[in-house]
Amino acid sequence: MSNQIYIGVDLGGTNIKVGICDEQGKLLQTLEGPTGAENGAESVIGRIAQQVRQIVEESSYEWEQVAGIGAGLAGFMDIPEGFVKFSPNLNWHNVPAKKMLETLLGKTVKIDNDANVAALGEAWAGAGAGIPNVVCYTLGTGVGGGIIINGKIYQGSAGMAGELGHMSVVPDIEAIQCGCGQMGCLETVSSATGIVRMAKEAVERGERTSLALHEKIEAKHVFDAAKSGDEVSLRIVNRAAYYLGRSMAALAVVVNPKRFIIGGGVSKAGEILFQPIRDTFKKYTPEAAAEGVEIVAATLGNDAGVVGAAGLNLR
Repeated sequence: MSNQIYIGVDLGGTNIKVGICDEQGKLLQTLEGPTGAENGAESVIGRIAQQVRQIVEESSYEWEQVAGIGAGLAGFMDIPEGFVKFSPNLNWHNVPAKKMLETLLGKTVKIDNDANVAALGEAWAGAGAGIPNVVCYTLGTGVGGGIIINGKIYQGSAGMAGELGHMSVVPDIEAIQCGCGQMGCLETVSSATGIVRMAKEAVERGERTSLALHEKIEAKHVFDAAKSGDEVSLRIVNRAAYYLGRSMAALAVVVNPKRFIIGGGVSKAGEILFQPIRDTFKKYTPEAAAEGVEIVAATLGNDAGVVGAAGLNLR
């Protein structure tokens, strides 16, 4: 029998993405299909199992070469027991996903939070390859995250470690309520949703900005306007970057990672976002904790989830 392979599953509200990886984290093949969340958890689990078997059948590998299967799932999880306690995107409540998949596939299955597995993917085979201690941010509709220590996901006592978007960083006088119910979370100012909200508020206040020309403001419009010198947009981008930098400064003296990795759609803004993050981090982090620390963009893009899920069986 030739080399072993590892299967990763990235379950989203719209699509299921499955990938085959080798032992070094190289993504060899992918397959995508609809989630069909409206049909319920049992149907979705069945679709996952069908796609896992299909991708192996369509590859040059044999089922016996599958050494492990991992799945990244959105929601609040009991990872040791393999339960999805609640997933708002899928409308799942107390779904024993691990057991259901193992029954259908006859293989060991490991599950984890989708942001954690994306972080593991970057740490294993992306922007953090070869670095044992990294912290990953995913800036999209919300702010996700993952903490990798000695090459492994740090989950905490209740599986809630790495919920970086829910660090309370905004002072009370400026804070708004987050979707989690708390006030001043990082997600309220540094996610695409938060950036758009601040832009809309500026337009509604009648501030002079090119953002007013857009019928529907998107985060990309804010970054493009900032790059063109629009003062309102620059202020919004700098605010988002400032709180990201402050959150990293706090983590630097707790986790002391070698590298912070930023992924997600918002990270595509480039240096107009990254440089003020680095400046804030340097300003608020003790020299010894900041020395040699890098803040870089993720490199795996939409493949991070399947790569990291496959890596659950190796890392």
